[in-house]
Amino acid sequence: MTNTVNEPTSTTNLDHSGSAALDWSRPRDVLVADTPETDLTFFVSTVRPDGRPHSAGVGAIWVDNALYFVSGPGTRRARNLAANPACAVSVRLRGIDLVLEGDAHRVTDPSTLEQIAAVYRSGGWPASVEGDAFTAPYSAPSAGPAPWHLYRLTLHTAFGVATAAPYGASRWDFTAQ
Repeated sequence: MTNTVNEPTSTTNLDHSGSAALDWSRPRDVLVADTPETDLTFFVSTVRPDGRPHSAGVGAIWVDNALYFVSGPGTRRARNLAANPACAVSVRLRGIDLVLEGDAHRVTDPSTLEQIAAVYRSGGWPASVEGDAFTAPYSAPSAGPAPWHLYRLTLHTAFGVATAAPYGASRWDFTAQ
């Protein structure tokens, strides 16, 4: 069962130097403040059908306690997610490196597509909804050609390593034990 409020069900201190566990609000608040206006590079790692990893940069945004990203249906990333939704998303935020693990599923709900397209537009990418996908005059080459599918990450686990004071490292679990 997934924790739908996106607050951790448990926190584990991974720091062995005596620093306290980090609070989930630290990376969450930076995600809220910095996406989509700040130029952040997110990397989505998926699993190929033969078990080998695949990773690619994506333009991701944090909206209403969830991470969203796009991919063209013909990309390796989208084909991998269609076969196995398990993935990890990595990003360097202000003061903390973050890895988010979970399952990414395609979003086709018209109201969610419109909401997320509006957020992307506010950050400078002129996305519009066409059918159950996005179009725009341009996107990152790694996204493949339009249309682009929208994915939402259902968060299971996150790891954070602070790169600024207060230092520390933590694991946050978001699923029922």
